[in-house]
Amino acid sequence: MVKNSTQPTLLVKLFELLEKHRGAFGQGRVYWRNVGLVIGEVFNFGRHTVTQGLMALGMTDGDWSGWYRLFSRGRYDELKTARVMIRETIQHTALEEPYVVGADGVQIPRSSLRMPGTGWMKAPRTPVFKVGIHRAQRYVHGAWLTPMEGGYSRAIPLRFLPAFPPKAKPAAEPPRREWEAGGAFLHWVRQELDNAGREEQLLLSLEDGSYDTLNFWRNLPERTVLAVRTARNRRLYYLPDKHPGPGRPAKYGALAPHPCEWLHKGITWQKRDVLVRGRVIQMKFQVLGPFVREGLPDVPLFLIVVKGMHRKVGKRRPHFKHRKPSFYLVSAFQVNGEWQLPLPIEILLAWLWQRWELEVAHREMKSGFGIGEKQCWNPRSTITSVQWSVWVYALLLLSAYRTWGLLGAPPISTRWWQGAKRWSFNTLWRQFRAAFWGATEFQSIWTRTPDNWLKKEAFLIGLSNSIAASARI
Repeated sequence: MVKNSTQPTLLVKLFELLEKHRGAFGQGRVYWRNVGLVIGEVFNFGRHTVTQGLMALGMTDGDWSGWYRLFSRGRYDELKTARVMIRETIQHTALEEPYVVGADGVQIPRSSLRMPGTGWMKAPRTPVFKVGIHRAQRYVHGAWLTPMEGGYSRAIPLRFLPAFPPKAKPAAEPPRREWEAGGAFLHWVRQELDNAGREEQLLLSLEDGSYDTLNFWRNLPERTVLAVRTARNRRLYYLPDKHPGPGRPAKYGALAPHPCEWLHKGITWQKRDVLVRGRVIQMKFQVLGPFVREGLPDVPLFLIVVKGMHRKVGKRRPHFKHRKPSFYLVSAFQVNGEWQLPLPIEILLAWLWQRWELEVAHREMKSGFGIGEKQCWNPRSTITSVQWSVWVYALLLLSAYRTWGLLGAPPISTRWWQGAKRWSFNTLWRQFRAAFWGATEFQSIWTRTPDNWLKKEAFLIGLSNSIAASARI
């Protein structure tokens, strides 16, 4: 086993973050129960239920009802922990840099027809040519994207807001659309930045096409830049000419071509080399506008058309990969009477690539961390148990980010593979377990495996004795 000097630091950062959240819990015993469940999540090798977490802690004979009341009686407040989490992330961004966030809808699959908040939704795992449905709860995941390092970033959750459809089973939270929950998240982030003395810091929000709606643009908070993917046939207008004469001035100018039509205009494409996930990718693009949308004449926007890419990928088996063209609308800022992009185009192009980190976080939380697996069924706990699991996921990520950054994780101790440039969540989980097992409190139940596997009797006897001693029978 390779010794790692960063393991104790990893635990120190985790418990420092937990201590910062102490004020979010009313009583001391409630706080320590949350700490215990966090440790139970790290050592849980099965389904991430409350029962499995308590069994990982060795609590097999006690009363478990108090632990379940953490979620059913409102003893975990998602808003209070979110306020602590965002203030901890603010210190990692300079005032001159934008504070980058993203919001995206995510479905938590459920099997019950009566669970509050569940409804029939489009199943994401069905093929496009034969779309199916499944039972699920819908949430909006609002995350902070860490400053880029070597072309890498990572999405750390800040909020996990319910966005149950109107036809879902009645729940403790009222039904609302996905873009409404995303707008509430942006207003909350802007307010928290202002409360932290960051009134002048720009807020950059990266969204997918679900948020390219008129109401979302209308309710955008001040000092916020929205970069959203738009439809290829979006109807746009040029800004109207000045109207010197009498009468009502025009709201729209001439009708502009659809975003997809710019691909065939014969224009000269601009080129920029963008560092993305450790590789330099040449992107061809055009910045067009400003335009206005139909129904939104008071919000000028720029259109960024990114040309499709056909590039060679792979080392052992090189092959060509085609990426379709994409179209984005970006908020326009007025400087000295002229409409300009709010940020340099190189920064915008780099961040547009990083929005995919939200999808990576969804996969890690659902497939690896098991959010939604806790057996909590009443109207309150079916929501708070999911939000609590996301909060624990954010705690682990932020403590690792403070320990290693994005690229400074210890190498994997294998001869055939030294690990990826950016540490994965599985690597993080493994390092947390190794750090806990190396701590004094856990050494009584851990013994090194002897090199001679032919004589294991003494090892097994010593292991069973250490387990019995740790149980304090």
